[in-house]
Formats: sequence, structure tokens, C-alpha cells
Amino acid sequence: MSNVNQGKPLADQWSGRPYHRKWLLDQADGLFDFFQTAAINPKGGFYDLARDGTPLTTDNPVRGIHASARMVHCYAIGDLLGRPGAADVVDHGMRYLWRKHRDEKNGGYVWQLNDDGVADGSKQGYGHAFVLLAASSAKTVGHPLADRMLEDITEVLETKFWEERHGAIAEEFSQDWQPVAGYRGQNSNMHLTEALMAAFEATGEQHYLDKATRIADLIINRRAREEAFRVAEHFDEEWVVDRNYYHPNEMFRPAGTTPGHWLEWARLVLQLWVLTGKQHDWMPEAASGLFYQSMLLGWDRKKGGFYYTLDWDNVPTKTFKLWWPLCEAAGAAHYLNQHQGRDLNEENYRKIWNFIANNTIDKQFGGWHEEMTEDLAPSNSLFPGKGDIYHALQACLIPLFPAEGSLTKVIQDYPLDV
Repeated sequence: MSNVNQGKPLADQWSGRPYHRKWLLDQADGLFDFFQTAAINPKGGFYDLARDGTPLTTDNPVRGIHASARMVHCYAIGDLLGRPGAADVVDHGMRYLWRKHRDEKNGGYVWQLNDDGVADGSKQGYGHAFVLLAASSAKTVGHPLADRMLEDITEVLETKFWEERHGAIAEEFSQDWQPVAGYRGQNSNMHLTEALMAAFEATGEQHYLDKATRIADLIINRRAREEAFRVAEHFDEEWVVDRNYYHPNEMFRPAGTTPGHWLEWARLVLQLWVLTGKQHDWMPEAASGLFYQSMLLGWDRKKGGFYYTLDWDNVPTKTFKLWWPLCEAAGAAHYLNQHQGRDLNEENYRKIWNFIANNTIDKQFGGWHEEMTEDLAPSNSLFPGKGDIYHALQACLIPLFPAEGSLTKVIQDYPLDV
């Protein structure tokens, strides 16, 4: 790995130290181990797991499309790394997405299934973004369904979701494609940006990258810049910020602002800057602004960790601590370290991993605590157990590679050195 462009040389950063790199890889292996067998539902899809790694329920569990797609993505990463058994998980997930989630009658992919069939037939932008990510990742490992799924999901996104005049996607439709009016969301578009970059890297097709750039320009360069690089979550159909929006499902649509998403965008914007030839000067500026605002406003200075949500006066509203903002912070800090150096980025990188090591990793059962109270006790008020490998796995692996692209790309381009 090469030195960063400026500031401290990589050898002085944790991400360049052999012990730290081995520690991260060990954490990634632990996550792979925790989910690889236990999460597979023999009837299709994947179980959400309880804290002890057993299925939360085996009695006709609901399977969300994003969970299956994320497992495909993560175990494609495992396959690229050379992990035995990972390819079988990819195959299990891809077949479920293609044969069950895909709506053969109406097109697109339904949101939730159970053993009896469709549990929620809505067509969600968030779910379709992860299907694109799964198909792109599966293509990198040569899965036989990948090209068909890539072609299919690309057409659905283009013809049903994409709104050219805004440069972003609509949020939601009924199963037969009746629009659900009145709302546009950044979360689905953020994850689509990640997936579009992965699709560009997997195929070389420029239109994916062009769409990712337009989404980032709308949500970050315009709307987040207008809010001092705080990312608004909710908008009306004209992409005017809706500060009073409330939805009962605050797992996907939390009220107020969510510092974890500022962190996620910080990494994605820098990745997009690299992929677009470093031609957009606003991107590194925005990445720094997003990261520093999240550390300033979102980090609990007394107990550590990130508050889940803030109100528009920057007052913490949901003060419990989730694992995924920490994961995104670790990845963002690595990207900033690689491209901007600066002692402060390294200090924050270490602060984040120190907190994760001491509080978030479940040393009793394995995996990571997905939720903790404000006082850092494990809890389950929003997330019922351990349903997701995606955020934590990427947090562990991103610092092991140059900050140049999706894991599925950099793993192929650079031999892993630990």
C-alpha cells in the first residue's frame, strides 16, 4: 500500500501496522463465522439472528430483500478473499432474490417474503438499490445469475425509479407500480450511490457512475451544503427538505437528522471522487465537512458512540447507540486518512476503533451488538437481534485496502497484506 498524499505516512497510521491489520482481519473472520451457517434458512433467504447467534424465529420468519442482498454482497467479498464456503452463501442468496423476490408478473422486486410467499409486495427504492449491489458483487465472482439480474435491475431502476429532472430515484411504489406519493428519501439514494459505483466497477458502464454523481450532487453538494453539511433525510417530491417528517418505522426513516448517514456519505463521496478522476473539487471538501460535523455534533463526548438522531437544533433526540454509525465512521476515517492525512483523522480513527473494541464487539456470543443504550448496555428497542453482517464486515475490511473503490474491486486489484 502506498503512502497517503499528505500528512502522516501510512506506516504511522494504524491501518498500516501489521498487528492492527491482523486484528481487523480476525474481526472480519469472526463475523463471517457468526453468520455463515447460522443465518441460512433452508427454505430460502436468511434468518435474522438473536444475540446468541441462533435464529430469532424459525416459525415462518419474514425475510427482507435488503438482508438477502447484503448477504450476497458480503459473501461475494468473502469469496474474493478466498474464504471456503462463501460461494455457497452467494448462490443461496442469489437464487432467493431471483426466484422469489423478483416479481415475474409486474416486474421489480418485492420488499418482504415469508414461507407462504409475498408478505409485503411494495417496490422500495432502498431494496432495489441493494439488489443492484448484490448483482454487481455476484458478477465479480462469476455467479451464473449475475448478468441477468444486473440487466433486469438496471432496467427497473431506469424505467420505474429514476427521475431524470431531479437526478435521483423515487422512493416507493405499490406491487403493481402505483406511485406512493408525497415523499422522497436520501437513504435509498445513498445506498443506490454505493451500488451504482459497484456496478460501474463490475461492468465498466459509464451510465452507472453518471447517475451516482448526479445523486451525490443533489443530496450532498446542494442540499447538505445548504444545511452546513448536515444531511437531511426526508424531502417532498420536489426535493425540498421536510423538517417535520415522521414515520413509525424509524429503522429506515428516522425523524430529524442521522449523523451515521453523514459519515456514510463522507466515505462514498471520496470514493466517487476517485472513480470520477478527482475532477470534482466539491467532493473532498464535502467529505471533510460531513465527517467533522458528525464528530462535533453526533459523538457522545461523555460516554462515547454516536447518537442515533438529532433534531434540527442539533440536540440529541434518540440517544441510544447503534453499531452501524461506528462502522461507517471507521470507513470514513480511513478514506480521509488516505486522501487527506492530518493527525485529527488518525486520532478519530483510533477513537472509533477503541470504542468498538471495548463496547460493540460481543465477546460472549460473537458478532457485534447492534444496539446499546445511551449508557452502553446492550439493548433491543429498535433492532431485535443481530440481523446484519454488512456494516461491520465492511468496517473491518475497508482499512485493509487502498481507499480507491468498492471492496469487490480493490480486493481484486491489491493482494491482501496482513
